[in-house]
Amino acid sequence: MTDLQERLNRGLAGRYVIDRQLGEGGMAVVFLAHDLRHDRPVALKVLRPELGSEIGPDRFLREIKLAARLTHPHILPVFDSGESEGLLFYVMPNMEGKSLRDRMAQEKMLPLDEALRITCEVASALDYAHRQGVIHRDVKPENILMHDDAALVADFGIGKALSTAGGSVTQTGFALGTPAYMSPEQASADSAVDGRSDLYSLGCVLYEMLTGEQPYTGPNAQAIITKRFIAPVPHVRAMRDVPEQLDQAVTRSLARTPVDRFHSAGEFAEALLQIQRDSHTPTGSPRAAAAPPEKSIVVLPLTNMSADPENEYFSDGMTEEIINALAKIPDLQVASRTSSFAFKNKAVDIQQIGAKLGVSSVLEGSVRKIGNRIRITAQLVNVANGYQLWSESYDRQLEDVFAIQDEISRAIVDALKVRLMGEQAQALVKPTTENLEAYTLYLKGRFFVNRLAEHDLRKALGLFEQALDADPGYARAYSGIADCWSNLADDWVAPEEAYPRAKSAAIRAIQLEPTLGEAHTSIGKVLCWYEWEFEGASNALAKAVEYNPNYAEAHFVYGSTLPAVGRLVEGIDEMRKALVLDPLSAHFSRWLGRFLLYAERYEAAIEQSQKTLEIEPNYFQAYLDIGAAELARGRTEESLKAFRRGQSLSAAVRSYDAMIVRPLVVLGELEDATAIMARLEQQAKTEYLRAEVLAMGFAALGDLEKAFDCLQQALDAHSAGLIYLHLDPAYGPLRSDPRFADMVRKIGLH
Repeated sequence: MTDLQERLNRGLAGRYVIDRQLGEGGMAVVFLAHDLRHDRPVALKVLRPELGSEIGPDRFLREIKLAARLTHPHILPVFDSGESEGLLFYVMPNMEGKSLRDRMAQEKMLPLDEALRITCEVASALDYAHRQGVIHRDVKPENILMHDDAALVADFGIGKALSTAGGSVTQTGFALGTPAYMSPEQASADSAVDGRSDLYSLGCVLYEMLTGEQPYTGPNAQAIITKRFIAPVPHVRAMRDVPEQLDQAVTRSLARTPVDRFHSAGEFAEALLQIQRDSHTPTGSPRAAAAPPEKSIVVLPLTNMSADPENEYFSDGMTEEIINALAKIPDLQVASRTSSFAFKNKAVDIQQIGAKLGVSSVLEGSVRKIGNRIRITAQLVNVANGYQLWSESYDRQLEDVFAIQDEISRAIVDALKVRLMGEQAQALVKPTTENLEAYTLYLKGRFFVNRLAEHDLRKALGLFEQALDADPGYARAYSGIADCWSNLADDWVAPEEAYPRAKSAAIRAIQLEPTLGEAHTSIGKVLCWYEWEFEGASNALAKAVEYNPNYAEAHFVYGSTLPAVGRLVEGIDEMRKALVLDPLSAHFSRWLGRFLLYAERYEAAIEQSQKTLEIEPNYFQAYLDIGAAELARGRTEESLKAFRRGQSLSAAVRSYDAMIVRPLVVLGELEDATAIMARLEQQAKTEYLRAEVLAMGFAALGDLEKAFDCLQQALDAHSAGLIYLHLDPAYGPLRSDPRFADMVRKIGLH
């Protein structure tokens, strides 16, 4: 029995018998007790002694008395309160183990109707309390208890007692609220906190119920609070397909200033109820899918109308620059480059494009470049009716290229009635270099980077280096070099040769342009995939998302770090988020399928891999993933068929031939399997092959010594594939060997 429990039993003798501790937090400890007078179990909550002494019994009992007067079906009642043995306590019904936090721990994302119902119930409780002059000040999932599926708000009065204690409490080290749910005004110690502060906290809770994560995250409380003041307000639709009206309602509840939120919790509840009513027919069956967000757009690749077809790099570059400028606007949903360029040179109806990407408007146009003179035409079209919203032509000198990009982006913003904030109100596009030769070389480099083939990546490297010769301070060129080396690593260049070069270039880019999200993403790739510094990678990627919230690549790389530290389910969710931002990315789709394979969700993995092949029919890794999943399901012949199809498409990356060895061995075709590994072993002597993939082949053959030799080579090289060593089923034959566990430990995997 703890000293605290002994003191309570001694002081409350004759009234309550303390049974056992139920839980504890930063401010209080909760005990299961027996109410002797009423012969019933209760939850007795006692403030920590050091906090109780700071608040004082008079202030505490005064605030609890006000809270005890609240009578509402969604407010947990207060049975009793007092002071005993110098301890401050209050008594509530026993709701052991039934908080909203418990529910969310079991279901990362709640069903839409459930999330709305719970929020409306809490909002009605808060609205009632606010009208009685009581502000909660600490609305969070832990303080929302569930009883017969109904939400009950607990701990009214504690927040007010803490806040009126003022500086003495904060000096003791107790935060007045919970950082993940605290409103900006509460975080800044504003004395004029009203009910709209609770509304902000409830908006955070709803966001988490819908998306599975808190709206603002960070390595510590200060980082989380800081993001509330500087980071864009996040959108639910970036992570989950919900009605546009719901996305707007959540965003409004999370507005930085109280005046921009709903006027009351009751108004918030009514808005959510209306969304529920609108999403169902009178008979209660779901309506048709929600219309695309009003403020959403895809920028189709601008057509190259120049006489020289090689000027295609310039038209593609203009397209990408406009996409990047618009993507930094939080209130505008912009289809990513990959999804946009999927329609390049294809005669697809605008309404089909809108439906496929979930956007309401399309920008299309052309670029003609003759010497140093450019002509750009652009038109913005409403997907629903095909009407032009805006059109314009620009005849300018090449040196005006940044101004043209800004004018086009601003015209789109005006046409879609998007509100610009902060620096964006002055300029959406800022010149990244004053040297036109450097800029032209940079655009050419980006053109080849996006092809993702080895010879194109090496050609891009040369172009970026030429751009730096023309402008040594050009941050974007350094970022391009970092991208090239990151893409060359593992498949074509040894990790120890490629990743340090990528990191060096990315660091230089950030020194020159600190808010360059692409460079922070490159740093995250190196830290995660090569240096295995997973915490540092998370911090770098958080910055990348902060500077460019719609940058799908940053979400993808962040997702890639999570399975390495035992957070596979969250990694799957993050991959889904990247895919929402870039729905036609075969790369993101493939990795989502891969993670489902690691989670042993084989049917789902196969289904996702087939979706990948719908996007890109020749994506050989998707066939390899199907083969692995089929093999895990015991369907060896189907597995071999998929592996062979993948092998026929993977000529550029011969390491993957080793993956076909497993089904061959199962089918008894040992001669073929042995021949494949012998050939790869010879090739590895003269060219770089992924050693960890070769290890899979030797493991399947039962040659554990060669398998571990290959793994050691991969470990020495810090090959990126090893960060999933503990999850990949292809390493199954090696798991019982002590050397395997030692390698997992050295990498830092969980």
